[in-house]
Amino acid sequence: MKKVLFATTALVATAGVAAADVTFGGYGRFGIAYNDNDATTGDSSTDVTSRLRLQIDMTAESDAGVTFGARVRMQQNNTDNGNSPAGTGFNGARFFARSGGLEVGVGNIYGALEFMPGMYPIDLGLTGLGYDYTAYNFRGDAYSSGGNGAAGSNGVEVMYSAGDFSVHVSASDVSDRIAAHAAYTFSGWTIALGAQDSDNAADTELAASVGGSFGPVDVTLAYADNGTAGDRIVLAGRFDVGAATNVEVYVADQDNADTGYGIDFNHDLGGGTSLRGGVVKRLNGNTQADLGVRFNF
Repeated sequence: MKKVLFATTALVATAGVAAADVTFGGYGRFGIAYNDNDATTGDSSTDVTSRLRLQIDMTAESDAGVTFGARVRMQQNNTDNGNSPAGTGFNGARFFARSGGLEVGVGNIYGALEFMPGMYPIDLGLTGLGYDYTAYNFRGDAYSSGGNGAAGSNGVEVMYSAGDFSVHVSASDVSDRIAAHAAYTFSGWTIALGAQDSDNAADTELAASVGGSFGPVDVTLAYADNGTAGDRIVLAGRFDVGAATNVEVYVADQDNADTGYGIDFNHDLGGGTSLRGGVVKRLNGNTQADLGVRFNF
């Protein structure tokens, strides 16, 4: 992450503001992606995949010690083998006010289920390879990197943390969603429980997770009741292989679907760069794989 501090005459003259803190960061990735059942053609395909993400975080602090800020991203994808939208542009902004352990966010909110511990236990391969290891299956409000998210639908959330306990409540006009999760960490293990009320019968209703370490292996078990889409349960793990390489694995089971599973490797090349690749058998029966390089900045 690169930080740039802007302190101009105009900002200094603004009541209650001494300076604005603007942080730039993000990543780039490129490589190849394989799908044995391409979403467009129905045939197997091997394509170039790429993404460039620039994230801008802006904050200012009032005399009373309250931090006000916003986050916005510019992201470019190619078709990413059918898993991500193509195009380039800024997404909807998330605005927030923070004091101590309390934060209120509006606009393109994170979402209580999306932000719940255990929903992203691993980061498989170069592209995520379908994210079948995300138990709640994106059936709730979430921060959108390539769109407005709930920014145009009155998205609002409240987050609070105190020591090892945290709680997150979010709501939006998208299907009149109201969601919440609570999480607690003890002895290196984190347990979380989430629930959602929605007008969409296919949205997640209940989610739970537990994650921690067995010796050198980090493990997470997550469950979600995804309404009419059925229950999904995911067991995921990560372990080191040597000083610079780790391996991630998962098994996912869902009602009325095949059992999904996958494995990847992430090799640290130094300087924020890494070589990544993985292969999965999706819950829908497809086989996907990717290989490429990611660099963080």
